[in-house]
Amino acid sequence: METVKKKGYLRTLFRIHEEIPKSWYLVGIGSAFIGLFLFWYLLSIMGVVKEVFLPSPFVVIESLFTSLADSDFWNQIGISVYRVFMGFLLACIIGIPLGIFAGTFKIAESIIVPMSEFIRYMPAAAFIPLIMVWAGIGETAKILVIFIGCFFQLLLMVAEDTSRVNKDLLSASYTLGAKRGQVISKVIIPAILPKLMVTMRLIMGWAWTYLVVAELVAANSGLGYTIMKAQRFLDTELIFVGIIVIGLLGLVIDRCFALLTKKLFPWAEGGQ
Repeated sequence: METVKKKGYLRTLFRIHEEIPKSWYLVGIGSAFIGLFLFWYLLSIMGVVKEVFLPSPFVVIESLFTSLADSDFWNQIGISVYRVFMGFLLACIIGIPLGIFAGTFKIAESIIVPMSEFIRYMPAAAFIPLIMVWAGIGETAKILVIFIGCFFQLLLMVAEDTSRVNKDLLSASYTLGAKRGQVISKVIIPAILPKLMVTMRLIMGWAWTYLVVAELVAANSGLGYTIMKAQRFLDTELIFVGIIVIGLLGLVIDRCFALLTKKLFPWAEGGQ
């Protein structure tokens, strides 16, 4: 009887798109992180990879706490956060209105979308020489690298979400006497807001991935610079520390976006 119950319970855990108890969800999260930690620890103690290339996780944790006790390391974190947020905000300020414009009017789509599709496949790192010529090697150049890495992806995703707004909503608004500007401001924009938050959440993740690329531009500060400097001296503990800190910062920001989406749009998927 107990075996039958266990099998039935296991089936509920693997039902497609079905909710599971929160306790099991937390077990899944914990198992993933603990499993990764144990796998890393086993690799280090078995000597599969030399310690200079793969230090023990305990050594990395010790190095992490040592770094966090250093005010200069916090300064590097602050600089990187500033660069990421400025590049992300610039992409949002320009990309979101253009995306809505392209998703609303077909003539705008014909002008904006094909060119953006073309440029988005160009790696942001390839623009570094041009950016250095245009903007020098200061903060503007680093922000522009992150901006370029995020802007075209954001624009296309917003345009796609806008074009998918239900046409019945538009027809109903015209029937009620709404003008074109009112349809955009009162129907289209509110309709895309939940998806827009999800899109911004994804783009923020990309902004962090472009951080190290941005800090290749004659940088002498920031987490990316710290990682590259540690690589030159084979300080793998500090490389892992930098990667972990970037991951933690990204995770905190991602959770903030998720919570904000749930609070603002409780009716949207994932915001119950």
